[in-house]
Order: sequence, then C-alpha cells, then structure tokens
Amino acid sequence: MRAVVQRVKKCSVSVNGETVAGIREGLLVFLGVRHEDRSADAEYLAQKISHLRIFEDDTGKMNRSLLETAGKMLVVSQFTLYGDCRKGRRPSFISAAAPDYAEPLYLHFVESVRKAGINVETGRFQAKMEVALTNDGPVTLLLESHECV
Repeated sequence: MRAVVQRVKKCSVSVNGETVAGIREGLLVFLGVRHEDRSADAEYLAQKISHLRIFEDDTGKMNRSLLETAGKMLVVSQFTLYGDCRKGRRPSFISAAAPDYAEPLYLHFVESVRKAGINVETGRFQAKMEVALTNDGPVTLLLESHECV
C-alpha cells in the first residue's frame, strides 16, 4: 500500500457536486492498493499514520500525533498512486489492485484507523471525486507498507 499523507487545516471531498465528507484540522490520506497487498499492509499503515508525530507541540516542534491532537482523518482511495510513468507518456497502472481486491483492503485500513481511536471520514470508493484542501505547513509525506511489512 502507498499513502500520501497531508497535514491539513481543512479538506473535503465531493462527488457530482455534492460534498460527501469533510474534516477540519487533521490528516488527508490518499491511499493506493497494490495487487500484492494484504491486511497486514493496511494495519501497518493505519498504525504508522495514526502515530506519526507530525503535529506541532507547544515549542513548535513536530512532536505530536493525530491521536494526541484529537484530529480527524479523511481517507480517499487513489489507484493512480501506482501509476508507473517510467516508460512512454501514459501511466501504466499494472501494479494497482483491481477494485474488487482493493476495496476490502481500503475498508480494512479505514476500520483499523477507527479502532485506533481516530474519527475517520472517507471519499466514495471508485467514484470520480473532487478534493479540496488547505495544506498545513505544508506537510506532505509518502509512506509505503511493502517496504516494512
């Protein structure tokens, strides 16, 4: 699994002009699933992201996690995170999992974050979405589970 994690002041996701989810301060997570990923990948990333110390403490250091700040998380599925642009000009998505395989793992990630005690909202899986955000910092990180699981 691959996650792009952005610390945000606010963010929302819309489908067909209707806002389906939104949060104030917290994390926006774009999540991509590979066909080799397993439930352990989802659990690893859920724990890693929930405990990442990327929020500032009283001295201005990134020393607090989402759990410590009582922030929220918005998770948006994004198969294009596995777009391979090394050859040619059109991305290849051969590494991205098929939707019927990816969706249960995406939902497992969301449920694992909820079990950690974080309020989670989601986009709509496999929908064409519009995401609006105000990045805080900006802080944007890329995490991958297959290098650690």
